[in-house]
Amino acid sequence: MRIPALLAFLAAILVAVTNTSVTAQAADTESKAPADFVALHDVAPAILQDMRYSTPHNFIGTPINGYVEPLCIVTAPTAKALAKAEHYFLAQGYTLKVYDCYRPQRAVDQFVDWAQDLTDLKMKDEFYPQVDKANLFSDGYIAAKSGHSRGSTIDLTLVKLPAHSTRPYVPGEKLEPCYAPQAQRFPDNSIDMGTGFDCFDTLAHTLDPRIVGVQHSNRLLLKNELESVGFVNLAEEWWHFTLAAEPYPDTYFNFPVSRSSLTS
Repeated sequence: MRIPALLAFLAAILVAVTNTSVTAQAADTESKAPADFVALHDVAPAILQDMRYSTPHNFIGTPINGYVEPLCIVTAPTAKALAKAEHYFLAQGYTLKVYDCYRPQRAVDQFVDWAQDLTDLKMKDEFYPQVDKANLFSDGYIAAKSGHSRGSTIDLTLVKLPAHSTRPYVPGEKLEPCYAPQAQRFPDNSIDMGTGFDCFDTLAHTLDPRIVGVQHSNRLLLKNELESVGFVNLAEEWWHFTLAAEPYPDTYFNFPVSRSSLTS
């Protein structure tokens, strides 16, 4: 084989190998988690799980695409940091409770599709009573990408021990605003953070000056300890934290929330 032909042949092989690698990586984000994704319960079993998107009690009002099981999946470093924080909170008479962890891209896509349907207001009275649905994108409540899909972001709260169970949401029941007094909001065993989870309102901003007293102290209790173990809070959501040293800062995974997705 002449040198020009040989070089062309080798170049073709290189392109084929590169394309195969890229295709395999894309497929992996769709079906299986990398080996360093874990079920949080296996690392920190005391942390409670109230996985809202596997139920109809969320801002859309139906179980969300990709949530096959009510399971918290996160990267291993995230689980380890949460276990460290949980150890501290247990000693103070509290436990962490997660609402959402890893979120597949297919779920985020459903959020975007829902936000574009301005006629679907089924859950407005609870989750966004004062926000025009047409403004959910411009106000930053809905986006095409979410840090949750990278596996190191969690939504969580604190529960006073001993933890009491809460009743399930009944589709069609009367909804109360997420910023109403705690006794009026949908029952949740979380300590009073001033709003419920996924409250599309500026009152949910972690340091909103209208949140004072015990509610403010409760938010700081959660924020300060999580920051001490390596998390960063999203200022617009008191419940939202991302591991600063996340292992996949630029990868958005799409595998289902299911134990069968885990490879470890």
